[in-house]
Amino acid sequence: MARPPRNFAGDLCYHVITRGNRRMQVFDTELDFKEFVKLLTLTKQRLDIRLLGFCLMPNHIHLLVRPYEDNDLSRWMHRLLTSHVRRHHKRHGTDGHIWQGRFKAFAIEEDHHYLTVLRYVERNPLRAGLVDRAELWPWSSLHFRSKDRLGRLLAQSPVPLFDDWKEWINQPQTAAELEGVRQCVQRGRPFGNEAWTRQTAQRLRLQSTLRALGRPRDEGNKI
Repeated sequence: MARPPRNFAGDLCYHVITRGNRRMQVFDTELDFKEFVKLLTLTKQRLDIRLLGFCLMPNHIHLLVRPYEDNDLSRWMHRLLTSHVRRHHKRHGTDGHIWQGRFKAFAIEEDHHYLTVLRYVERNPLRAGLVDRAELWPWSSLHFRSKDRLGRLLAQSPVPLFDDWKEWINQPQTAAELEGVRQCVQRGRPFGNEAWTRQTAQRLRLQSTLRALGRPRDEGNKI
């Protein structure tokens, strides 16, 4: 059975995550990472989208993007991931699936919720124990920001970043913040205040993502 199409509206911020097939490692060498960063720039040139943040991990990637038009996100991700697969197989002499199914994405309100998600993305290598400080991971937007390399790759943030952004990134996030983001990753639920979330879920036909998980309680067996 064909999978139903997904509705990604233009001019909304999205957090996108996709993992290696069976959670296997996708980036094996430094060259693999470098080539994917180059591919981000090349794909933007072919289908413009505002790339706001990213983090390339050994077996998955995080992106923060803001497409211009409806469903640009799906087209852009298809071009990006398909191009990467071709290049990866040619470089390593491999074949088969690299990415695990469809990418996951959820919309983000442009306020402190956006900053929470960007922090989640750019803290990823530190949270995983790959570096002692987040900005030392060279394959993330935080490292690019730290080196003043904004320009062709990263677009201007729709929400001003704190002056001590780098230091804030290196501080732990609360359990509630982490759980809030992870639930949205799993369910595709918009991330924002209650009114915005409900309005956006209706706009994107995602009302089901707002319902509580689990079986409904049997009202005849209350204790």
